[in-house]
Amino acid sequence: MRFPIVSSLCAAVMLLSGCAGYHLGPANGVVAGEKSIEILPFNNQTLEPRLGDAVDQAVRENMQTDGTYRLVSHGGSDVVLTGTLNRFYREGLSFLNHDVATTENYRVGLVAHVVVRDGNSGKVLLEKDITGFTLVRVGSDLASADRQSQSLLAEDLARNITVALTEGSW
Repeated sequence: MRFPIVSSLCAAVMLLSGCAGYHLGPANGVVAGEKSIEILPFNNQTLEPRLGDAVDQAVRENMQTDGTYRLVSHGGSDVVLTGTLNRFYREGLSFLNHDVATTENYRVGLVAHVVVRDGNSGKVLLEKDITGFTLVRVGSDLASADRQSQSLLAEDLARNITVALTEGSW
């Protein structure tokens, strides 16, 4: 009769101790929504058209979803995020069985130089290159495969930027 009670008690202790290190909210000690952020449009230095717009939208959506910072549209923010899209690259991952010169799957990547400044003093708080990537299956048309992958690429880059801002200790 004691065995079920003791085993239930041990299971409860193990479950509760596993959550001991977890805390709700942002990981960097900032109260959610306490600070505001202004995200300026990314400067696209790559040869891929419309990539800057896709990254802008994805970064804004990720910041709103995360909730660590309040999004501000014009001035008066605690921090200001700027970025430059420096490098867009495509690497072949696999090739067709009957034609080893034709790539079947690509890894598409994008490198952005991100700068975060204090909204009042202009002091640089964070400056680093952040990379995002996605996998693309070419099919019959590389151009349309690239267009379809842009939103996935922008989303991965935006997620990495958001993590650098919200979980970093800068």
